[in-house]
Amino acid sequence: MNNPLDLSRWRERPLGLVYRIRIMIVAGLRRESQTRLFRWLLVLGWVGGFCLALAGYLFNRTLSEGGFAEQLSELFGIKGKAVFRIFEGFLALYPDVCIGGFFNLLFSNYSKAALLLSLLAITAMVPRLIAPDRASNGLTVYLSRPLTSTDYLLGKLGILTAVLGLLWTGPMIAGWLVSLALTPSLEAAAYSFAALKAALLFNGIALVSLSAIALGVSALSTKGRNTQIAWLALWLLPGILTVTAPHSVWLQRASFKRNLDQTRLGLFQSESVYTAVADKLALLNQDAKSALRTLGKDARAQDFRAALLSLTALSAASFLVLLRKLRTE
Repeated sequence: MNNPLDLSRWRERPLGLVYRIRIMIVAGLRRESQTRLFRWLLVLGWVGGFCLALAGYLFNRTLSEGGFAEQLSELFGIKGKAVFRIFEGFLALYPDVCIGGFFNLLFSNYSKAALLLSLLAITAMVPRLIAPDRASNGLTVYLSRPLTSTDYLLGKLGILTAVLGLLWTGPMIAGWLVSLALTPSLEAAAYSFAALKAALLFNGIALVSLSAIALGVSALSTKGRNTQIAWLALWLLPGILTVTAPHSVWLQRASFKRNLDQTRLGLFQSESVYTAVADKLALLNQDAKSALRTLGKDARAQDFRAALLSLTALSAASFLVLLRKLRTE
C-alpha cells in the first residue's frame, strides 16, 4: 500500500547550521559548474592568477642581484651599466615607490579585471538564485523547516562567496604567494603586502555589495529571465545614460559599477605612484613627467566617500527588497 503524502510541519531536530549551509553551497557550486560559461570564467580567473604570479616573479627576478636588469645592462656596455647603477640607487632610496608602486598598480589592475569576471558570473547566476524557488513555491517548503530564513540567506550568500572566491580571491592570493615563493624577498613581501591588503579590502566590499544587490534582484520576480534583465539594467543602463548626461549626480550614484570603480581607485590611491615617480626620478624629461601626472589624475578617485555611501544604500535597499519578498512566501 502506498504511503499517503504527509504535508505536516517537519518536527525532527535539524542538523547544525554549518551543515545546512554547506549542503546549499555544495549544491549551488555543483549546479554552476555544469554550465560552460562558469567553467570558462573559472579558467580565466586562474589564468589571471597565473599572470599575477608571473608578473611578480619577473619583477622580483629583474631587481634581484644578478637578475634580468643587470644582465641586460651588460649588453649595452658602460652606458648600460651606468643606467643600471642609477636605477639601483633609485631603488635603494625609494623602495616604496619602486616595489610598492609596482605591486599597487599590479593589484589594482588585477582587481579591475577580476571585478568584470565576477559581474559576468553573477549575470549568469542571478536567474538561478532565488527566482526558481519562488516560482516553484519551494520557499514555502524550505522555510517551514528545517531551514529558517536566516539559513536560506546564508546559504545563498555562501554560494556567491564561494563563486567569487574561486574566480577572484583564490587566484589573487595564490598568485601573490607563488610570486614570493619563486623569488623570496623580504622587501618584496613587505612592500607588496600593502597592495594586497587594499586588494583584499576591495574584494570584501565588492563581495558584500554585489551579493546583496544580486540576491535582491533575483527575488524581484519568479521568472529568471526578468531578473537577469533587471541585473543587466542596473549594471549597464546607468553607465550608458551618463554618456548623455555626464554631470548627473543621481545617475552616477545609481551605478553600482561606477561606485565600485571609484572605491577601487580610492583604496589603492594609485595616483600617488605616478606623481612620486614624476617628482623623484630626475632622469625623466618634462614630457614624461607630464604624462605621468596625467595618468595620476586619471587614477584619482573623484568621490570615494560618496561611492561607499551609495554602495551601502544600494545594498541596504536590495536587502530590504529581498526580506520583503521572503516574507510574502
